[in-house]
Amino acid sequence: MSRALPKQKKIFQLPFAYVAGMAALVLAFGCKPAATVTKKDEGDKPVRVRTVSLVQTDIERSCVQPATILPFYETEIRSRLSGYVEEVLVDIGDVVEVGQVLARLSVPEMEKRIGASESQVALLKSKELEAEAQVSLAKATVKAASAKLEQARAELLEEEASLAAADAELSRTKDLVQRGSLQQRLLDEAQKKRDSAQASQSAVLSAVQSAEAEVAVAQAAEAGAQAAIVSAKASTSVAVMQLEEQMVLLSYAELKSPFAGVVTERHVSVGDLMRGTLEAGSATLFVLHQTNKVRIHVPIPENHAPFVQPGDKLTITFPAFASEPPLEVAVTRVSSSLDASTRTVTAEAEVENPEGKWLPGMFGEATVGLETNVATNMLPARAVRFDEQGKAFVYLVDANNSVTIAEVQTGMDTGNEIEILSGVDLGQTVIGPHLARFTEGQIVEPL
Repeated sequence: MSRALPKQKKIFQLPFAYVAGMAALVLAFGCKPAATVTKKDEGDKPVRVRTVSLVQTDIERSCVQPATILPFYETEIRSRLSGYVEEVLVDIGDVVEVGQVLARLSVPEMEKRIGASESQVALLKSKELEAEAQVSLAKATVKAASAKLEQARAELLEEEASLAAADAELSRTKDLVQRGSLQQRLLDEAQKKRDSAQASQSAVLSAVQSAEAEVAVAQAAEAGAQAAIVSAKASTSVAVMQLEEQMVLLSYAELKSPFAGVVTERHVSVGDLMRGTLEAGSATLFVLHQTNKVRIHVPIPENHAPFVQPGDKLTITFPAFASEPPLEVAVTRVSSSLDASTRTVTAEAEVENPEGKWLPGMFGEATVGLETNVATNMLPARAVRFDEQGKAFVYLVDANNSVTIAEVQTGMDTGNEIEILSGVDLGQTVIGPHLARFTEGQIVEPL
């Protein structure tokens, strides 16, 4: 049985003459579609653009930076003594006055030490009184010895006068005896009288010397007593100062507020054991903020830092008070060096805060006035382009409407305008806002 063959598809072939005629017709009318011709015509037409010129404009130079509210004073209260917390008198949010007691510690060993020091001071004061009595006695002894010396000196004068009289009488008697007017016996009596006066003088002179020695001894005793009282007073003074030091240390058992403010942190409870040291104190017990006046800190970048001076205006807005007008204050002071980590200087303003409206830690945005009416070269912000590396450039348009791509150095950005520091000269024309990208040498049609 024979197999059936598959059906063959019919192939229609055009006559050669017909194909040749169609080819001739295409060659006669051209091979380009009409739409293609239109697109080529549109591509050759210059792009219409709006141009702007670099002009010098007087502007008010400013910068916008974050602002932070800080307390006027902030301090951590620590204990310099070791002891148990006996009372805690304040808590967070409490308003305190200067010198108000915040907490008390119990330090019984310090009280005992103070009692011992008071007894020591009393003992030394009694020794001081004893030394003063010795001084008085020594002065009396000196006075008595001095009186005795004066008496001996007076007696010496008398003996010297008697000796002089005896010498004179002896001399006269000798002369009379030699002349034979008196007997030898009278000369011998005058000689004995003179010798007796001389002996009396010597005895009184010895008494004077003895009295002088007694005076010297009494004066030395007085000096010793004076030295003893000075020593006693010095010992008493040292003991008193030690007692006062202990009293000062005991006063630290009462933790007091150094200024009027608000307690913002409390880290202590009754019964806690504080381990304080005189050098570093204990751990932080309380944190106090003075908020009736606050400080506002604004970090100023390095490129703006030279232009910020005390008295410059700060205009500050706060998210917490978005519906209120901005706060306008003057710069009170500026730090004199850059922070090494942020490369900024700190501008600070003081603001009165009697109602406690401004809370430490609040964040805001500050506009800092740097210079007023500064002439600078400006272009509209949308006329300045930036490439993938962030470099700024503009499309310059010359007199022949040819485009040149010029790299520029920018400065201040106001949001609407950008300062041009270099790359474009005053009066030169650049392409303004436009979505298209242009190539070097492209011809444009300025509007």
